[in-house]
Amino acid sequence: MRLRASEWLLLAYFFYVAILTFFFPARPHLSDRPVYALGLAAFVIVTLAAAERFHPIFNMVRDWTPLAFTLGAFREMDWFTPSRYALGWEHAWLRWDGWVLTRLGLARALGALGPVVPAYLELCYLLVYSIGAFCVLTIWMVHRRPVVDRWMVVYLTGTLLAYGLFPFFPTMPPRMLADPAVAVTWLRGWNLWLLDSATIHSSVFPSAHVSSAFSAAWGLFVALPKRREFAWGMLFYACSVSIATIYGRYHYTADVVAGFGASLVAAAVAMGVRAGAASVTTGTERRQTERAPAADRTAS
Repeated sequence: MRLRASEWLLLAYFFYVAILTFFFPARPHLSDRPVYALGLAAFVIVTLAAAERFHPIFNMVRDWTPLAFTLGAFREMDWFTPSRYALGWEHAWLRWDGWVLTRLGLARALGALGPVVPAYLELCYLLVYSIGAFCVLTIWMVHRRPVVDRWMVVYLTGTLLAYGLFPFFPTMPPRMLADPAVAVTWLRGWNLWLLDSATIHSSVFPSAHVSSAFSAAWGLFVALPKRREFAWGMLFYACSVSIATIYGRYHYTADVVAGFGASLVAAAVAMGVRAGAASVTTGTERRQTERAPAADRTAS
């Protein structure tokens, strides 16, 4: 039985969250539930890894289970919701947003074509929840399944890093504190419904939407170096998500900047993964080259 790098990363994250419970005793919904979450994650991950001996289907299942754990990691952060918010950061960040949206003219520029651009941005925000599945499926479709774990490590690094900072920055979203002067579309209504019914309330800093989208792009550069059109497309999409979160008042500009910063950590990991993959390839080619003369001598 051998665990994948992404699985070790998930276990490290859940262990980190379990340790955090000792530092936030005042959070009313916390208790010791992260400890049980760690135990559950360890049980499922180890069980699936061991089950590969009995059927290869479990190897394929392990391509997808980290995405389910990512959703669980996100929901886990709701246990860190405080009983009250100080609102200090929020008021400062709202002033920065006013400068970006009004002084720089971002809101006016995005609304110049009516509902077209706002609807596109709302769609980008909505589709963030499917990034992981889209990327894994893309890697499968181009017949590169063995590199799924490389992509997953980069994606999880940026995404989980953002989640892991939530407890330290309990904040409310700008849409709850100021009237968002944005175009109302049915897509926005759908996004607001999802946020009201399924999102967490512990923090919005940094933006995990932004960090996960950019991390997915960095991961695709590593996983599919010969099919970079997918990575460049994801990078353009990540930029659209960044704008959508500010314009739609889902996040502050500060959240977006911090989320992008978290993705840069994932980018550094991506460079390490690429260097490691290159060294493995070089070593394999060297061994093949060394075997060739021996094989020729044997044949002669």
